[in-house]
Amino acid sequence: MNKTTLARTLACLFRSSLLSCGLVLAAGLLAFALAAENDTLEVFLETNPLETKAIETQAPEAEVFKAKSLGLPAKETDTPYVAFGQWLPALLTQFNQLPELQAQLTRQQQAELAIQAADRAVYNPELGLNYQNADTDSYSLGLSQTLDWADKRGVATKRAELEAQILLADIGLERNQMLAERLLALAEQAQSRKALTFAEQQLRFTKAQLSIAKQRLAAGDLSNVELQLMQLELATNTADYALAEQAALVADGKVIELLGNNNFAFSEFIREIHVFVTQAKQAPATELSPLTSTLPALASAYQQVLLARVNAMQVKADTSADPTISLGAEKEGTDNKLGVGVSIPLQVRNNYSELQAVADKGIAIAEQGYLARERVLTAKQKHVLYALPRLLERYQDWRELVQVSGAKAAKSLSQQWQAGDVSTSEYLQSRRQLAASYLVGLNLETAIYQSWLTWMGESGQLMPFLNGTAEQISQAPSHMPNAAARTVNQ
Repeated sequence: MNKTTLARTLACLFRSSLLSCGLVLAAGLLAFALAAENDTLEVFLETNPLETKAIETQAPEAEVFKAKSLGLPAKETDTPYVAFGQWLPALLTQFNQLPELQAQLTRQQQAELAIQAADRAVYNPELGLNYQNADTDSYSLGLSQTLDWADKRGVATKRAELEAQILLADIGLERNQMLAERLLALAEQAQSRKALTFAEQQLRFTKAQLSIAKQRLAAGDLSNVELQLMQLELATNTADYALAEQAALVADGKVIELLGNNNFAFSEFIREIHVFVTQAKQAPATELSPLTSTLPALASAYQQVLLARVNAMQVKADTSADPTISLGAEKEGTDNKLGVGVSIPLQVRNNYSELQAVADKGIAIAEQGYLARERVLTAKQKHVLYALPRLLERYQDWRELVQVSGAKAAKSLSQQWQAGDVSTSEYLQSRRQLAASYLVGLNLETAIYQSWLTWMGESGQLMPFLNGTAEQISQAPSHMPNAAARTVNQ
């Protein structure tokens, strides 16, 4: 069966209403696929001259929308890949100027000062002067110094250093989460703008089709009920456009709230996500445990264990008896006296054993907290490595079946409706199915960004990834098409 015969057969089936709306879509895809060799759709239809004239009148106006009736390219074309280095530096510059990050820098300086303060002597010398007026006047001068016998200074310095490291780890994790939140806001803004563009194109295309429908009604080729269906579709598209615009404004407002501006150069980076997940999945199973234990998010929990041990050491040092050495000189009349003394506190009534036991329990609590945190992150890592590849596979399927073939099917359906081979109700329902498929794809993209960015921010890997491996990953081979990295907001 040649292409012309197949097209005529399909046209007869459409006229006899033997195909449901789902078969209309499938037949349109099949007809276009068979005719795609010449990049034309050869459908020979029997129309009267009046119908042909009425349709050709609106052809220049409607042709603009035929290939973009779903906001999709007429055929798959890869756009140049936009690497992180071309748009990320400006974003990071604005990000580093946020008041929250300036406050974090001040907290770092505060931690450095705390280390310097801890590395000072614990006890200062004491100077004593005494004068006694009597028959024989006496004068005395004394100097005493308590010795840091239990090394309180060293323990306090270790504690301050660990607290500074914990602070830096917490700040690093906060930065990762803040940056992930802002990148997700930019991704959602890009998706909302694509949805807005799609809704606008749907509205403009429906207006053009309504104009054609009016001319077909005047020519007697369309019923008044079908014209009313087109008018109802226009009202629906108008409402969809209003909702899409509202969603885009909300997304812009969120970006302004987080970054102070809503005009940032941003490019999709699903390609990097795909390569990252592929490399993580290819890692041997024996490497997952060491990989998890070195996650930046675990640094703070591990240092909390070390801090608990230092706390136990500090309790022991603070409750230890430090000796005091004193030197004294006295003059009584003509007699000169020199004295040396040593005093040691006696821990008889309180040996502070309970405080030491409390500190030891703190070590066990910190260790269990670390293990719990590690277990949670390990479970989340396994879930991400399980879920993201499937989301990426579904995204690839969507691109191949909807974003490419869907646009061709939309063009084919439009031509068949204008020729009278498809009823208006079937045509509109098929368009709604394609539109819903496209919007599902946008939601799928958002889900991929949300899942990956949430994990990278929570695990503390986002900043190291962007700073150290973004260039390497961008140069790595990927199975994802370059069109997945379109620049949607320059």
